[in-house]
Amino acid sequence: MSDNVYIAVHGGAGFHERKYEKEIKHALQRACKFALSNLGSKHSSALTMVEDAVSSLEDDEHLNAGYGSNLTLHGTVECDAAIMSGKSGCFGSVGAVAGIKNPIRLARSVLDYSSIPSPIGRIPPLTLVSEGARQFALSQPSSAHLVSLESLVSPKAEERWRVWKCRVTSPDLSSLSKHLNDIQDTVGAVAWHESDGMAAGVSSGGLLLKYPGRIGEAAVFGAGCWAQEPFDAEQGTEMACSISGTGEYIIRAMLARKLGEAFEKGAGNFDGDDPHEVLHRVLNDQFWRMCRGRGEPNPSVGVLLLTRENDGRARLWCAFTTPNMAIAYASSKDPKVKAVILRRPQNMTLGDDKPCIYITGISL
Repeated sequence: MSDNVYIAVHGGAGFHERKYEKEIKHALQRACKFALSNLGSKHSSALTMVEDAVSSLEDDEHLNAGYGSNLTLHGTVECDAAIMSGKSGCFGSVGAVAGIKNPIRLARSVLDYSSIPSPIGRIPPLTLVSEGARQFALSQPSSAHLVSLESLVSPKAEERWRVWKCRVTSPDLSSLSKHLNDIQDTVGAVAWHESDGMAAGVSSGGLLLKYPGRIGEAAVFGAGCWAQEPFDAEQGTEMACSISGTGEYIIRAMLARKLGEAFEKGAGNFDGDDPHEVLHRVLNDQFWRMCRGRGEPNPSVGVLLLTRENDGRARLWCAFTTPNMAIAYASSKDPKVKAVILRRPQNMTLGDDKPCIYITGISL
């Protein structure tokens, strides 16, 4: 393991039941280990690490991405995914796509395709959705992306769908909406590699009982993930972030890109505050206040952020407004994966002017 790298993953911000805590931690650990498994090869890069880590998470039924995703109102799986390179700024995503085993790999294919100049000047896509994304998958050298629609429906997801579909007819839905919105744990990854800097990715099955065709933040440029290098390499901070939460609110805020802008000294927005202050300011000013102004009493969001200063120091940050958020991380210097389900302190109180944002930082 000669490459100098950092990898971190999340299992989403929401409500992770304690009875599944062990399985969720194991899924996150496997993802980090898989991302580190190809270090030293000629294909090793931050983009590949993110792609591999997220694809591992997509294969686990305890997480809301790929196999085991939340089902739509009609009982089907439709996924969103995106991936971005900080060095090149290249981005690729897919949305509302069905029958794709690992949506993050298809998003990577879109990114790679968009990086190749067209000989006749055609503008390549950033995002492909629904049947168009499936047709694109068919055009790729490998058809491994495609699987039967039924194969992505896990027994756990189907059982949960049946329970909540019945509750839709309940005469009192107000008492159920909060718990329904908790079941949305998008997954993602951030990484840094000495060969190509920062990369970020995100993947989601979306909201339970979502309307078919709905697109969440995981497919939208600037919303679900972001990675960048600073304009001034001597002063700026490299960063990559992956976002989880209620997609509609995150899209309105363009949250991932706003975080990137806040870290860019060259844009005049970063005033020397540490990442903790930047996270709190952006989540409060750009997300929380906007959501509260639209009548949302408890906006749901989680951020996994990787930063690296020009002196080489790397730090992992996690911020969320939900009851908990599951993360794991490792590096080439310390390859033993650490997984934890962070829980918001019970003494954190919510007020009209007091955002309930829990933030923690970890040195890597």
